[in-house]
Amino acid sequence: MEKERPVRAGLYRDAFEHDNCGIGFVAHLKGKKSHDIIRRGLETLVNMTHRGAEGSDSKTGDGAGVMIQLPRDFYLMQGYNIPHEGQFGTGLVFLPQDEEDAKKCEDILVQIVNKEGVNLIGFREVPRDNSCIGDIARSAEPRINQILLGADLPQEELERKLYIIRKRAEKYVASTNIKQKSFFYLPSLSTRILIYKGMFTSEQLGEYFLDLKDSRLESAIALVHSRFSTNTFPSWDLAQPFRMLAHNGEINTVKGNRFWMQARESILKSEVLGDLEKIYPVIEPNKSDSASLDNVLEFLVMSGKSLPYAMSVLIPESWNEKNPISPELKAFYQYHSTFLEPWDGPASLIFSDGRYIGGMLDRNGLRPSRYVITKDDLMVMGSEVGVQTFEPGEIREKGRLKPGKIILVDVKKGKIYRDEELKEQLALAHPYTDWIRKNMVSLEQIEAGNIIEPGLGKEYMRYLTSFNYSREDIETIIKPMAETAKEPISSMGNDVPPTVLSTKPYRLFYYFKQLFAQVTNPAIDPIREEMVMTLTSYLGSLQTNVLSESPDHVKMVMFKSPVINNTYFQVVKNLRYKGFSNRVIPMHFEASKGAAGLREAVDDICRQAEAAVDENNNYIILTDRDITEEKAPIPSLMAVSAVHHHLINKRKRMQIDIVVESAEPREVMHFALLFGYGASIINPYMSFAIIEQLVEKRVIQQDFDKAQENYIDAVNKGLLKILSKMGISTLRS
Repeated sequence: MEKERPVRAGLYRDAFEHDNCGIGFVAHLKGKKSHDIIRRGLETLVNMTHRGAEGSDSKTGDGAGVMIQLPRDFYLMQGYNIPHEGQFGTGLVFLPQDEEDAKKCEDILVQIVNKEGVNLIGFREVPRDNSCIGDIARSAEPRINQILLGADLPQEELERKLYIIRKRAEKYVASTNIKQKSFFYLPSLSTRILIYKGMFTSEQLGEYFLDLKDSRLESAIALVHSRFSTNTFPSWDLAQPFRMLAHNGEINTVKGNRFWMQARESILKSEVLGDLEKIYPVIEPNKSDSASLDNVLEFLVMSGKSLPYAMSVLIPESWNEKNPISPELKAFYQYHSTFLEPWDGPASLIFSDGRYIGGMLDRNGLRPSRYVITKDDLMVMGSEVGVQTFEPGEIREKGRLKPGKIILVDVKKGKIYRDEELKEQLALAHPYTDWIRKNMVSLEQIEAGNIIEPGLGKEYMRYLTSFNYSREDIETIIKPMAETAKEPISSMGNDVPPTVLSTKPYRLFYYFKQLFAQVTNPAIDPIREEMVMTLTSYLGSLQTNVLSESPDHVKMVMFKSPVINNTYFQVVKNLRYKGFSNRVIPMHFEASKGAAGLREAVDDICRQAEAAVDENNNYIILTDRDITEEKAPIPSLMAVSAVHHHLINKRKRMQIDIVVESAEPREVMHFALLFGYGASIINPYMSFAIIEQLVEKRVIQQDFDKAQENYIDAVNKGLLKILSKMGISTLRS
């Protein structure tokens, strides 16, 4: 039997790890701790058994867990010498099965605890009964100890210390050659909360951890999760809740989110966390989409941001003209959209830091969350009705979360914060409206001056041949798009050999296939869901530290369509707004040198792009104009993706945007790939030259401006359709 999740092999990729699950919480609104809250939480979990999954032995669960408040009194009753509340932290530690490897991991953890100036009180053996779990779960079962820590520090400071200790330990162990290092994991390490979780079914969690049966264990909250690991492998560490949240759904933008967070690390600064190199990477590698989102949420909160703020900027609601929210709140969302991309996909989330507990939905509201508040000050939220049953006379309020909305409970103050109140506080924290009005301009509002003609003159046939335009490209793709403003209709099947196996030459675009959402149901309709979908993006800002809020973030140009004509491309090329500057980099290679010349040229483009960042340019323009017999065009997707990943690896990607001027893209898939690999704006000048020829020859019975506008509209509609099939709503994701 497998003891660990498989490594990348065959068709398996750990990036495919997604969840579709049952979530819920029970909380006492006045913060009254009791074992009954924990019992009700576990009962809620059992009532969602159908939302979890089991292995082939019918006894191994995909994962289940519970988050409770840190039970300090529980350890005092057992004779431990525990510091005052707020100066004590603890957490379970998953360790390798091998005794020697477990000792090495434990020693590393203790060493880092000492280096951070925190006192080790000791380790506690966690009482367990593994007879209730399946053989598969037992074969992968880690050793589980509990570390007890203390320090004479304010609670906020100690909480951050524990965060740094955990991040450092994770990174250190991962870098060693310890054979079973993948077993090492800390579900939580906190002064506020404690998490029990593992590879269980919903019923097994309370049977396995004997602490959860002990009536002395008390809490005012119990946040639970039952995992259904969609198309992926269950494991002990990927059970939820994670350190701050539990998630039902899937993050369909997670690959891009991870890359952007990695790229952002070079410009992050935090006074409260100090040296951030200690805790990088922010996102722990080889975890699920939910785990990655939790990593970023935790980082923002540990950096001093509030839970509602962090949740709102990571999973924002729609803020376009059709969403009836206040102008101030729209400005809040627009401001943050310029430097933080949404973690997009169907999501129902519950979250807590021990004092605050709440829930929210994504902008589409494709996952349900319903709640009940009783006259006895209990609040129960779950993925469905009936996770806890009450007599009608006991119920004070019933409700459900709406798309993009939050509800939050402060169990210390005994107060419920509704979405409107929370969002108003966020929207009025800074003058976001003024910052945007004074610093941002719309591309469509900039006077274009001269109209740039699309024709290529005598060079037309050279470009047509060099970029391999066929009659099919012109007559069945570009022409219908220019006439109808829609993608051409075609069959779903494709009976040509897979590009990678074909003996014929193909453009690089054809080596890629579209991703489809795994569990986004119902599917997003880009027409009916117009209110939540957008292609809006930005150009020009020199990204700075996202943990500080200032008007400098929005010194940029906004554009509603990422595909622009030649006239607007000249505006972008010559833009000097707010001191903007750019560098033009040709996408050419010496044809006589063949493949070696191509490699040389791509490396040179990457070096030039990095130099452009160092020179504080706002964006680079990659262009394949001016080709000759000696200067052949580099595939635009190769150049864009090479620059994008080179700058990510150099941790310089956030400081510059990529504009593409290329004759190569002609159909929607080409544009989608270029945007997916980092382009901000694309000018497909060859498509416009072809449309001009078709208009002049009366093949298209429209004037050129209308045909060009139709073509751009067709590309935009096609992009929205691809986004919907991927289960996401915004191009910036």
